[in-house]
Amino acid sequence: MERFWDTPEKMEDLLCELVSWESIYLTQGEAEFPVKLKGLLGELEYFKQHPDHLELGEVNWGRTFLTALYKHEDAVDTVVLISHFDTVSTEDYGVLRPLASNPRLLTRALHDRKEMLTEEALADLESGNYLFGRGTMDMKAGLALHMALLEKASTEQWPINLLLLTVPDEEVNSNGMRHAVPFLLELAETHQLDYSLFLNGEPVFAQDPKESDFKVYSGSIGKIMPSALFYGKETHVGEPLSGLTSNYMASYLTQEMSWNPKFRETLYGETSPLPVTVLQRDVKMEYSAQTPYRAVSMYNVFLLERNAEETMQLFEETAREALAKMSRDYVEMCMREGIEPVNEVKVFRFEELKEYALEKLGQKTVEQIMSNVTEDVDHDVREQSHAITDQLLIQCHELTPAVILLFAPPYYPPVNSSNSKLVQKCIQQVQETALERFGLEVKQGHYFNGISDLSYVNFQDQNEGWQTYEQNTPVYGRSYSVPFDAMKKLQAPVLNVGPFGRDAHQRTERLNRKSAFEELPVLLEDLLLTQFTPVLSNK
Repeated sequence: MERFWDTPEKMEDLLCELVSWESIYLTQGEAEFPVKLKGLLGELEYFKQHPDHLELGEVNWGRTFLTALYKHEDAVDTVVLISHFDTVSTEDYGVLRPLASNPRLLTRALHDRKEMLTEEALADLESGNYLFGRGTMDMKAGLALHMALLEKASTEQWPINLLLLTVPDEEVNSNGMRHAVPFLLELAETHQLDYSLFLNGEPVFAQDPKESDFKVYSGSIGKIMPSALFYGKETHVGEPLSGLTSNYMASYLTQEMSWNPKFRETLYGETSPLPVTVLQRDVKMEYSAQTPYRAVSMYNVFLLERNAEETMQLFEETAREALAKMSRDYVEMCMREGIEPVNEVKVFRFEELKEYALEKLGQKTVEQIMSNVTEDVDHDVREQSHAITDQLLIQCHELTPAVILLFAPPYYPPVNSSNSKLVQKCIQQVQETALERFGLEVKQGHYFNGISDLSYVNFQDQNEGWQTYEQNTPVYGRSYSVPFDAMKKLQAPVLNVGPFGRDAHQRTERLNRKSAFEELPVLLEDLLLTQFTPVLSNK
């Protein structure tokens, strides 16, 4: 029987083909990619005999995810192989942009443009061990590895079930994975599958450019985006003391949120990155002599254990401290200038604003405001979140000056399986095989720090903190949602084992050839055969 991807050379050919199918987020290529992939997998003998085991699932805007199920008649336990095929834009490649999706030509061309490379990237290029290109590392190599596993398992009839799941839109909102979660439950019921492990293939993300440690990860870091709408008091620039600018208000909260150690968590000896501002601007769309009185800001907060409610409590506490400081400085200025200050600035959660608006305006009016905003596809879910808050507060002007606290999408709950006996055995197996076969030392990372779709399985929030997220995300249930209930039902441990690479999302993105095409195929095969066949024990 012909084998397509059973050697390092064939694996590299496969990766180059996948990379050549340019699949930048929200392009036609992203929509076409899974259709092409279905055709490629359909050439395997197993899927010629079981074409119904290859399925496309609807996401949005013409995009789909793909599932490919290899099912052994004697197996129930199932390992889900997770990957994403979307990539970020290639515009950062400049004059080399036409080669960004042709790894071999790009790698060759870089030898003539060494001035474009950092010292570390140049060393990797000259070593001959790295393949450059958009998507080589993040994360089409992981998908290629999963495809090769699927081919080998189906050809050799391993007594195991493997479900390949590859999705679009991981890089922005994870629409692909969030839509796939309910489908995973349907597949389990249809084919009598027992999900034993969710195995992602994201690459190793080095924390430092010079770091070369190879890691496997027993969890994935979480991410949430606290946001705020600031509503001050407008005035003419000729009468600046008669108003309160929103930018002045926002600056105080941004100073308090930026790099605030209060939001940092440490667990298993690993520490989450500090929060940072990802957006701050006023809502004034054109120049005039009126001062800006509405502004928005958005902050990136990483999570190891905290849920949405705990994060909102910290955010609210920080906002009140920041606004109290602002008020002291503002009143001091008013006293100095001998003027009457604007009313005290109030702080509300979005859910409090909505409740007030419902009582004042009625259900029909509030519903209409929210629907009009979310039906506008020219604005993304973050802009929609701010616009809903803005329009409701304009209708409730008597509450101002005020700061409304909310969440803006996306939300990635933290997930961790470091205490799982199965995951501990899997990691030990990888470490032993890597050392024995390749002299490679493998370290355990407890949280994959690049954000991943593992966040949407094995959901463990027992304190119902997710309800705070639903109630304080203005677009929730309309243009954005998280399948919390379905996620709770996908109770299997998580693990990430992927190849080594560097500089994801940079024009020097590159993949270590030996790691991807020689070491990982052996490590993954050994992991699956040793820990999951013929019978999974010690779950």
